[in-house]
Amino acid sequence: MDIANNIAAQGYAASRPATAPKPESPETGGLHQAAKSFADTLREGENIAMQSMTGGADPHSLVQALAQTELAVETAVAVRNKVVEAYQEILRMPV
Repeated sequence: MDIANNIAAQGYAASRPATAPKPESPETGGLHQAAKSFADTLREGENIAMQSMTGGADPHSLVQALAQTELAVETAVAVRNKVVEAYQEILRMPV
């Protein structure tokens, strides 16, 4: 019985590095990239809004920046709602 546990532990230890996420890989960086893109979109919209108040940006670029910001916020809210819905569904599962 002790030998089987030892073999299982060795197998787990050998497979663990293969299944560990790599922070620099594009596959695991999707959420990080999405959050960074969201923040960049908000920052750009804010900068263009400030420039338009001081006369540095034309109204067309302001409307375009506001539309992009609105789309980014709506997307983030939709993703958040799906995550909350999935979490609530997991909580409803019988144990």
